[in-house]
Amino acid sequence: MKLTVHPIYKLIAQGEHQQQDFKYCINDSRKIARSLVAFANSDGGRLLVGVKDNGKIVGVSSEEEYYMVDAAARIYSKPKIEFTAQQWDVDGKTVFEVTVAPSRQRPYFAQSDDGKWLAYIRKDDENILANNVLLKSWELNKKTTGLCFQYDEPRKIIIEYLNHNQSITLTKFTRLAQITRGYAENILAELLAMKCIDGNFDQIPVTYQLNEEFDITSLK
Repeated sequence: MKLTVHPIYKLIAQGEHQQQDFKYCINDSRKIARSLVAFANSDGGRLLVGVKDNGKIVGVSSEEEYYMVDAAARIYSKPKIEFTAQQWDVDGKTVFEVTVAPSRQRPYFAQSDDGKWLAYIRKDDENILANNVLLKSWELNKKTTGLCFQYDEPRKIIIEYLNHNQSITLTKFTRLAQITRGYAENILAELLAMKCIDGNFDQIPVTYQLNEEFDITSLK
């Protein structure tokens, strides 16, 4: 006779990753808002509440946890985040599954303890603060009209540099092109939105490199 493995055990076996996070319990809606926002700004994901970081199931009170998550999604997230919730009974303990779909309305922001609204992304099993370049690229992607690539001197400098070097930082680009930081951010954001470059946002400082699918010969 083949034994059926509970769906939650299958999820726990995956461990924490880009689209999954374990929470022992929820005692701060603001902290949960960071995870919800990070999922919405990235590839979506799920929270398993009542599960320790090591995968051990401890269980929770699903009704209380729901209200905490709802507050995180509607009060401490901007714009508010839609989520689905499901209660699982696992060997007499309750695991609360919260799922957030990826959204094209990004950026989403979470309110910090001091009242600031900050955007986060999900990288591996961590929530990372989104920088200005990424925020600007999201705003460009929301535009209804297409982006036009202007191959002027600053853009030529960064494309040529990345064609011969692995990566570049914002500071390095501003120095090479001799432009302001704000203008450099705008150019990087445009190149990100057009998928000409990619960013390593889990690094400090953030580095940028050519997208593998970008054909530099099309500019010549």
